[in-house]
Amino acid sequence: MTSDEHLQRAHDTGTGAGGITVELPDGSRRELEAGATGADLAAAIGRRLAKDAIVIELDGHLVDLGLPLPDGAKVRIVTAASDEGRHVLRHSTAHVLAQAVLGLWPGARFAIGPPITDGFYYDFDLPGGVRFSDDDLPRIEAAMRTIIAEGQPFERAELTISEGLELFADQPFKREIIEGVGAAATSDGSASGEGAPLLDPELAAETGSGAVTTYRNTATFVDLCRGPHVPSTSRLGHFKLMRVAGAYWRGDEHNQQLQRIYGTAWESAEALAAHLHRLEEAERRDHRKLGAELDLFSFPDEIGSGLAVFHPKGGLIRRLMEDYSRRRHDEAGYEFVNTPHITKSDLFSTSGHLDWFAEGMFPPMELDDGQAYYLKPMNCPFHILIFRSRQRSYRELPLRLFEFGSVYRYEKSGVVHGLTRVRGMTQDDAHIFCTREQMADELDSLLNFVLGLLRDFGLDDFYLELSTRPEGKAVGSDEEWAEATEALRRVASSKGLDLVLDEGGGAFYGPKISVQARDAIGRTWQMSTIQVDFQLPQRFGLEYVGSDNTRHRPVMIHRALFGSVERFFGVLVEHYAGAFPTWLAPVQARVLPLRSDHEDYAAEVHAALRAAGLRVDVDSASEPLGARIRRGKMEKVPYLLVVGESDVAAGTVGVNVRGSNDPERDVPVADIVERISRAAVVGGYDQASGVAVSPGVAVAP
Repeated sequence: MTSDEHLQRAHDTGTGAGGITVELPDGSRRELEAGATGADLAAAIGRRLAKDAIVIELDGHLVDLGLPLPDGAKVRIVTAASDEGRHVLRHSTAHVLAQAVLGLWPGARFAIGPPITDGFYYDFDLPGGVRFSDDDLPRIEAAMRTIIAEGQPFERAELTISEGLELFADQPFKREIIEGVGAAATSDGSASGEGAPLLDPELAAETGSGAVTTYRNTATFVDLCRGPHVPSTSRLGHFKLMRVAGAYWRGDEHNQQLQRIYGTAWESAEALAAHLHRLEEAERRDHRKLGAELDLFSFPDEIGSGLAVFHPKGGLIRRLMEDYSRRRHDEAGYEFVNTPHITKSDLFSTSGHLDWFAEGMFPPMELDDGQAYYLKPMNCPFHILIFRSRQRSYRELPLRLFEFGSVYRYEKSGVVHGLTRVRGMTQDDAHIFCTREQMADELDSLLNFVLGLLRDFGLDDFYLELSTRPEGKAVGSDEEWAEATEALRRVASSKGLDLVLDEGGGAFYGPKISVQARDAIGRTWQMSTIQVDFQLPQRFGLEYVGSDNTRHRPVMIHRALFGSVERFFGVLVEHYAGAFPTWLAPVQARVLPLRSDHEDYAAEVHAALRAAGLRVDVDSASEPLGARIRRGKMEKVPYLLVVGESDVAAGTVGVNVRGSNDPERDVPVADIVERISRAAVVGGYDQASGVAVSPGVAVAP
């Protein structure tokens, strides 16, 4: 039953004579008068809940708080401080934004205004080619606060297609949405039947099922929307408009470019302030800014968008990441392989990538009398060919192939973002070929390996996401998908982590588990993925000879641990705010002679640290000591070692540890060498970053 059908049911059954009984989430029941609404139910439960409630969930669908409740319904009160409640707050605040803009710019045309993660936006076309600027935002906010102070009700109505078109006669974007609903409804008598044109999710949020639904706030402002919304604008107020941007209508670069205003809205002033603080902290940690400041990487215009070059310090960190990963993979029984960057098109035709992933691939190159070659977007078909290169026996399984493989994906310029969304990347790709009987144990081992390695890099706050079959974009039987999905679900459920279902989010060839990691400021990043694949072994005719001397089909498991080296690098930069733990820091210690006549002793200290395998440099006394210390702190060097006259005589150093405001004096050289050596191991306590990472593994300089 759709949300609109629930509304009709409530209208039909909630206004009769006598009383009604509804069931609450804890299984208890409440008796109410006929015609009682969600607001009445909240008030009957308690004064605080009545104050906090903004919508209700009625038999699994969110609806307005003022809707009459049907007899026998299952009802849950949704408050503003929940994820669903914030979603509604933001949607309603977007409507207030639209009303404010239309009032300030008469003749403006408004498009869509959905809630998004942590906020909302609305798209506009202003009359006479007028452009928004950030200077307009305070004026718009003031108009919004006036609307909120008026306590305008959100009044829902259902219209026919023709009534909707008449109501929005001067709003072409609204009319296009309504016409899309009409076309969908007439294609098979419903709004969502097979063959009906599909609206974008944001557009679908503006409409009901086969009808035009609107919310009116005043006699002069009404918006196209399926809801639900807060009861009145007085329930809003903790918001801030963030920025102005451009956006193409319906996300299509061939359509008209509109002006978009982004905002954020929360349930309280405290929640809004905390969010704004997180944004400030995220800006401070922005890996693009830190990458330039710390001289780690860049994106030269001469090379192209989304194609990074790593500078010596960034290249060193990257090598340390890759070398440590190689060591752990070697210990876990992986075989190392290497594959080329391009291939004939036939390979990706067989794999299905040209059918399902072509829009994410670079255009082909025509070589060898018209033969099409592609830059590879994936490593998996290459690893399949390695498996298929000779007859395989069950004794070789599980066969774990691993590669740091460069891949290329054509991301649209609008979504390319630093290292976290690039066009050229290196994936730490593994593909495991195993028997069906080995699959469960292999998945369990894989997930343990993934979580352990991520913890080694300082990420330890996880939840798991299970992505299922994408309808209309998948190959294989329902039974195979069900078996693969259930195997992943059992393994994920055994780890004691929250498991979130991502319906339809799997790849075309199989479901997947994604490890979602929270960073130092609570943001979530998708990290490792593990996918079960019955399809590609079939498409490539993979076989092994079993213990019964007959041929069997292997199961293929795809696994990317970092996701890509570039993206993981960017995540670590932001997680640590550029202050990498000592084992990953490009310079672990810097020696600062107080005067030029102390430089010979500084060289001796440098040599002692180098002999211990540490990465160390010397900043000579050509500048004042204070300037050199400030530079070392800006470069986030974990240990700054100052040597002066007394140190030369006593064989000591002064120690400035990153993050500490208390310099240490007269520390013997042998002691500081031992301290930094301990910190430079993946494990133990790292004083310079205040983190402890798991196993004690020495890292080569």
